Amino acid sequence: MHKIGFDAEKYLEEQSKYILERIEAGNTQRLYLEFGGKLVQDKHAMRVLPGFDENAKIKLLAKMKDHAEIIICVYAGDILTQKTRQDFGITYDLEVMRLIDMFRAYELEVNSVVITRYVDQPAVNTFINKLERRGIKTYKHTSTKGYPTDVETIVSEEGYGKNPYIEVSRPLVVITAPGPGSGKLATSLSQLYHENKRNVRAGYAKFETFPIWNLPLKHPVNIAYEAATVDLKDVNMIDSFHLEKYGSMAVNYNRDLELFPVVKRIIEKITGETMYYSPTDMGVNRIGSCIVDDEVCQQAARQEIIRRYLIARVEYRKGLIDEDALNRSKLLMDEVGCTVEDRSVVRPALDYAQKKRELCSKYENVVVMAMELADGRIITGRSSRRMVAAAALILNAIKTLCNIPDEVLLISPEILEALQNLKTDVLQKAKSTLNLEEVLSALTISAAVNPLAQMAVEKLKCLAGCTAHCTAILNDSDAAILHDLRIDCTCEPEFSNNNLYLG
Repeated sequence: MHKIGFDAEKYLEEQSKYILERIEAGNTQRLYLEFGGKLVQDKHAMRVLPGFDENAKIKLLAKMKDHAEIIICVYAGDILTQKTRQDFGITYDLEVMRLIDMFRAYELEVNSVVITRYVDQPAVNTFINKLERRGIKTYKHTSTKGYPTDVETIVSEEGYGKNPYIEVSRPLVVITAPGPGSGKLATSLSQLYHENKRNVRAGYAKFETFPIWNLPLKHPVNIAYEAATVDLKDVNMIDSFHLEKYGSMAVNYNRDLELFPVVKRIIEKITGETMYYSPTDMGVNRIGSCIVDDEVCQQAARQEIIRRYLIARVEYRKGLIDEDALNRSKLLMDEVGCTVEDRSVVRPALDYAQKKRELCSKYENVVVMAMELADGRIITGRSSRRMVAAAALILNAIKTLCNIPDEVLLISPEILEALQNLKTDVLQKAKSTLNLEEVLSALTISAAVNPLAQMAVEKLKCLAGCTAHCTAILNDSDAAILHDLRIDCTCEPEFSNNNLYLG
C-alpha cells in the first residue's frame, strides 16, 4: 500500500480560495494568471507528492469555471520544429488540441489560442487554419520590439501595442501552454498593456508548482524539480529580492530571478505602480502547505531524482540531450545520497539478465524487465523468439496477481504462432517477435473462451502505479503501452540490437 504524503482535498480548497483572494486583494477587475508546468496530467507532481491528484490543477480551475477563461499560447518555432511533449510523445500543435479537449471536458471556457513570435510559414498557417475551421479563435503575436532591455519601446505602440488585444470577459484569465518557452509571460504583459489603455484595472500573477517556495532550498522535492529540468538548466535559488524586502527565505529558480527586474519595470511602466517586490510575491502557489507527511514526500522525491537520471542516460544515448545535462542529473542524484540501485527494480533486472547470459550463449542479447507490485513483490520477464520482455513481464505479473501457476498458459501457442506468421508471411515484417500490444490483443481474444485469461485481463488495471526497469531501451510501441497502463518504466542506456532503423 502506497503511503500518502499530500492532502489533495485541502489543496483544492486552499488554492482556489487564495487565487480568488488575490483578485480581490489587488482591487483589480481582472487577473491574468500565468500557469507554469502541466495543467493536466501532472505526473511529476503526482510522483513527488504521493496523494497529489495529477489533474488537481484543472479540477481547481473547474471549481472556478464561472470566473475563469483560458488562453493557450504556443511558440511558432515549436510548431516548425515539431517539438514533442516527452511524456505523451506528441508534438506541441497536437498537444494544444488535446488541451482544448481536456478543458472542454471540464466545462472550462477556452477563449483562444495565441501563436507567439509568429512567423509567416506554411506549417504555422496550416495549424492556424485547422483551429479556425474548428471554431477556435486564434491570435498572432510577433516578437516584441525592444525586449528585454528597452522598456520604453516594449511598453509602447511599437512593442506590446503591435499585438492584437485578446477579447476577454471574465475576471480570471488563465494563460497556459503545452510547454516552457511558449510566450505565456509576454502574452500576459501584452494583455496588461491593452487593458490599461482601455482603462481596465488588471493584475498579473504566476502559478508555478515547482520549486515550492516555502520548502528549504535543498529539500528533495525542490531538487527533483531541478532533475526534471536539466535540459532547461533550471537552478533553484534563494529569492534575494524577497530576502531583502521581507527578511525571510523563499525559494525560486534562476530564470524567474533573472527576469524579475525587467518584469517589475514593465509592470510599473504599464500600471504606474509597484505591484510586486519579489518573484515570490508574484506567485499564488499554496502546494507546500498541503504536505501532510514530509518524510514520505522526501522519499518519493529521491526516487524521482533517480528516475530522472536513468531517463537522462537513455536520452543522452539517443542524442537528445548533451553531456552537461547528463552530468548535472548525476550530480543531483549524488546530492541526495542515492544510486540507481536504490530504485528497487534495477538490480533484479540486471541480475536476471546476467544469469541468463551466463547459462547459454544464445541468451547473449537477452532483454529482461523487472517490476515491483504494489505489495512489494518483484516480478521479472525476459525476451524470447516469441515475445518481447515487456510482454513476458506483464503476463507474469497478472498471473502472479491471479495466483495462476507459471506453467499454465493464458494464450495458446497456436494463437501466438498464427500472429507471428501474419507478421512475417503476410505483412512482410523483418521480425516475428510479438510486441506488447500484440500479446495483449491475443490475451483479450483468449479471454472470450478462457476464464483464466479473462481473470488476468481484469488484473491489468492493478498494475497502475507500479515501477519497472528494462535492461535495454524500449521501442516506442512498448513504451507507449506501458505508459497507457500507467506503469512507471525506466531503462538501461543500451539498445537491444545494432539496427539503426529496424530497432
